[in-house]
Amino acid sequence: MARLKTSARKTSPATDVLLMATPTKNADLRWFSGFHASDPFPAFSIGGRKVGLLPLLEVGRAKQESALDEVLNLTEIINDLRQTNPTAGVPDAIVFAAVQRGVHRFRVPADFPAGLFVRLGELGLELTPVTGALFPHRWVKSKAELAGIRAGNRAACAGFKAVEKALAESKPDKKGKLFWKGAVLTAEVLQDEVQAAVIRAGGLCDTGLICAPGDQAVDCHCQGSGPLYAGQLLVLDIFPRDRASWNYGDMTRTYLKGKATPEQRRMVTAVKEAHGRILKALRAGKTGAEIHRIPVDYFQSLGYHTGAVKGTYVGFFHGSGHGLGYDIHEEPYLSLRNPAPLQAGNAITVEPGLYYPGIGGCRFEDCVVITAKGCELLSKHPYRWEIA
Repeated sequence: MARLKTSARKTSPATDVLLMATPTKNADLRWFSGFHASDPFPAFSIGGRKVGLLPLLEVGRAKQESALDEVLNLTEIINDLRQTNPTAGVPDAIVFAAVQRGVHRFRVPADFPAGLFVRLGELGLELTPVTGALFPHRWVKSKAELAGIRAGNRAACAGFKAVEKALAESKPDKKGKLFWKGAVLTAEVLQDEVQAAVIRAGGLCDTGLICAPGDQAVDCHCQGSGPLYAGQLLVLDIFPRDRASWNYGDMTRTYLKGKATPEQRRMVTAVKEAHGRILKALRAGKTGAEIHRIPVDYFQSLGYHTGAVKGTYVGFFHGSGHGLGYDIHEEPYLSLRNPAPLQAGNAITVEPGLYYPGIGGCRFEDCVVITAKGCELLSKHPYRWEIA
């Protein structure tokens, strides 16, 4: 067995990259290849050029649709190699294509398949795992990517409108349980209404959505279930992928059927104010940590405690936002763990929230693109939260 070569033995650092993944599940390969496929394939760079090894059934489409500079027939290469090596497979094809083009070393992402990593080393390729981002410039979005994020958010807005309509048409019984179209209105019913509206608007909630009533929303990623009641806060977080561009949108609105209590109204007002303060502060050069301190300090000034109470975290215990694009969660993050400055072109969410058992949860979320002097909204929908 050939000895696995490591980065310590290199005579020069690797500059080219190698990926092996499924574009529908891997944002780096989707971005690198510009190709949408539901099966894995390898792709690598050669001094700025992009080479993909596609199975026979995808070769024609990849040549027409992808951003690859060279599309190789993976099936054909493996068949040719098996003339002299009956056990040849994908690793052999990768090595053959790379060495044929004069490349012997690559950088690979930290989530590169372990078995393939070992086998390529045995076949003579030098691979260096990258612990950080493989393509950090991916966080600066192109005009086309920003348009895709906007489209994803338009689809989310269609979902909000469907929920607002259902809540407006619903009626409470004597116990406050909501009924709509002759049946109990549940979180599951609203989730179905959102899914249908999002699809009609060109999106797809491929990773789900959140429709969490009352105390369920205190667990801020709880999907939500069961009957809805008047006087109950409802957190609705819709993060659809735009089917045309494959970019995500991400928006949250909070609703209440009927009339809020003073405690609920105070909390919702505080969250909306924090949301606005973040929007006013965002600009290139500010760090994620600096921005996150704004809502943290503001909520503390109002007396909203954050911490564990009887084993449940309450208050504001998540970040103020995150990057998005081909991934729903990506760099840069608005959190105390991110000391890096924001760059013009970063697309991020703004989503402060507060969560307390007995009151419920509240979150407002929009998407923006960072500019040199501030930010521009990539989403737009009213914040009308009380529905009679």
